[in-house]
Amino acid sequence: MALSTDTVSNVARLSRLAITPERLPALAAELNNILGFIEQLSAVNTDGVEPLRSVSAATLRLREDAATDGNQAEAVTANAPEKSHGFFVVPKVVE
Repeated sequence: MALSTDTVSNVARLSRLAITPERLPALAAELNNILGFIEQLSAVNTDGVEPLRSVSAATLRLREDAATDGNQAEAVTANAPEKSHGFFVVPKVVE
């Protein structure tokens, strides 16, 4: 599937990208190279190949899932314009 400069221009407009007309042919060529590589990858036979979660065999260390307050209330509210008892004070929204 080859992309024309008109198609690239339309996609750029829809994406709200400011692409100059002089840049369109080069961008179309780059995108066509990418699409060509994707077509090469789709031709590879992957029958019987298990999906990978990672390219390395490393396993994550697990920790106990315990909820804490982080003991950081003073540090978190240090720059707050107004605070009370370790909480942010905000104006009332609903009357």
